[in-house]
Amino acid sequence: MEGEQLQGDRSHQPRRAPEHIPRWVVKAMALFVAMLGGLVVLGWLVERLRGLLVMLLISVFLSLALEPAVNRLERMGVRRGLGTGLVFLALLAGSGVFAFAIGAALSSQLQSFIDEAPGYIADIEEWTNDTFGIELDTDQLVAEFREGGAATRLATYLAGNLVGLGTTVLNLLFQLLAIGLFTFYLIADGPRLRRAVCSLLPPQRQRQVLTVWDLAIEKTGGYIYSRGLLALISFIFHWIVFSIIGIPFPAPLAMWVGLISQFIPVVGTYIAGALPILIALLDDPTSGLWVAIVVFAYQQIENYLLVPPITAHTMEMHPAVAFGAVIAGGSILGPAGALLALPAAATGQAFVSSLVQHHDVVDDDLTRDVYGESHQREKDAKRRRRWRRRSSTSGE
Repeated sequence: MEGEQLQGDRSHQPRRAPEHIPRWVVKAMALFVAMLGGLVVLGWLVERLRGLLVMLLISVFLSLALEPAVNRLERMGVRRGLGTGLVFLALLAGSGVFAFAIGAALSSQLQSFIDEAPGYIADIEEWTNDTFGIELDTDQLVAEFREGGAATRLATYLAGNLVGLGTTVLNLLFQLLAIGLFTFYLIADGPRLRRAVCSLLPPQRQRQVLTVWDLAIEKTGGYIYSRGLLALISFIFHWIVFSIIGIPFPAPLAMWVGLISQFIPVVGTYIAGALPILIALLDDPTSGLWVAIVVFAYQQIENYLLVPPITAHTMEMHPAVAFGAVIAGGSILGPAGALLALPAAATGQAFVSSLVQHHDVVDDDLTRDVYGESHQREKDAKRRRRWRRRSSTSGE
């Protein structure tokens, strides 16, 4: 009876409704899965389109650097498309002159080295025999090299690599052509592109976009101006000194040092100095030593006397920040990232400075204005006032 009574009581107890997962949890999980899938797809696309994205970034950098010249021609009455073409022709002409001068110097020096190679080999043979007391016969070594099949294997290896070399050259030419086309259209249709972007945004956002765009053009142009001026000074200095030392082709080698040392970050100095040192060593070891001393000494003069006043009003970036930006850009995008890192970091720094409020610093030995930072704060204040005027104008 008691068991039946308990069973009857249980039958009359209300059943619990099955527990349901809250709808917001389901939505959050679905959103998380969708975002995770989107990130995976985005990463896959970025990896697949890495080459195209790098070309686009280089094109954007070149368009920002060349647009001031096109705008100046447009204000003089030249149509924008024609002005862009003229700027491109000037750039191609300068690049052609540079490539021809360096190519002529290298080919002539290589031919001279080939002509004098037997004398070098004889000197090495004599020095080796006298120093180590061995009987080294270079003619016998050459005969064994040919008869042993090593020459045939070397020729086969080089012939097989010619196909890969040709493919690499064609790929490089295609990339240069694509970058040129992207850059041309970004400059020629710059106003139309900016109008298309701004038409998608409210007036306040439009002003912000235009301010960032203006800062990017200003900083990239300042970067090109400062690098170009330093390259010109370096070219003149090395041309004079190389002529005094008497190394072959002083003007092309000075041009090489000026351009490569300024426009290739971090390692450009070493690449620029290696070529004239090598050519001078082939001509005269003493001249090579003097060239190495001159290149090293000029780098110290440039770093401590020329760079600070020239870049103070263009890049306005601490050397440590610039160095870190170059390393970060190179780690992300390789050589292209290292080249684009400085103007990109300068643009970001200028934009943040235009938004952040700065205060006067108390006078103390620990806060001495050694690098003219008060002047920089004044420029930041002017930029903030310009930003507020633009914002108030767009609000009205």
